[in-house]
Amino acid sequence: CDEVIRKRLLIDGDGAGDDRRINLLVKSFIKWCNSGSQEEGYSQYQRMLSTLSQCEFSMGKTLLVYDMNLREMENYEKIYKEIECSIAGAHEKIAECKKQILQAKRIRKNRQEYDALAKVIQHHPDRHETLKELEALGKELEHLSHIKESVEDKLELRRKQFHVLLSTIHELQQTLENDEKLSEVEEAQETSMEADPKP
Repeated sequence: CDEVIRKRLLIDGDGAGDDRRINLLVKSFIKWCNSGSQEEGYSQYQRMLSTLSQCEFSMGKTLLVYDMNLREMENYEKIYKEIECSIAGAHEKIAECKKQILQAKRIRKNRQEYDALAKVIQHHPDRHETLKELEALGKELEHLSHIKESVEDKLELRRKQFHVLLSTIHELQQTLENDEKLSEVEEAQETSMEADPKP
């Protein structure tokens, strides 16, 4: 059944009865050739003209449909190219958006790192205060250095005084020892004199 319909459409053009009109035209032509009277021939002639007009109208219609189909195909090709261009543009926009997303992620990461560093920096004093503290520590260090020099000078003085004291004690000890030896010698002499009376 489908094959019959397919053949019918192929023979019939757009399915408007062109093959029937041609068959009628052939029959009319045969009748016109075999017509006996002038009136019958004229009638067949009018039928042939009518059938030819219908065929020409159908052919014109078919040509118009064909031209319309060509224009539609051209329009579809144009639309297809526009769609392809739109798809290519969309791909480019997608690629650009991906780059922008990566850049935005990088910027966001940098901002998070900056915020973290800012929080760490906020816990430390600023440079002005740090310089003040360093200046105060420098003055205090200088003061302590002076104190250290003063203490070292006093310690050196005390060391010298202690050395003099030790020297004095040593001399006093020598003097005492000499005095003690001298006393012993004198006592020995007195003892010997007492033991050896004069005659």
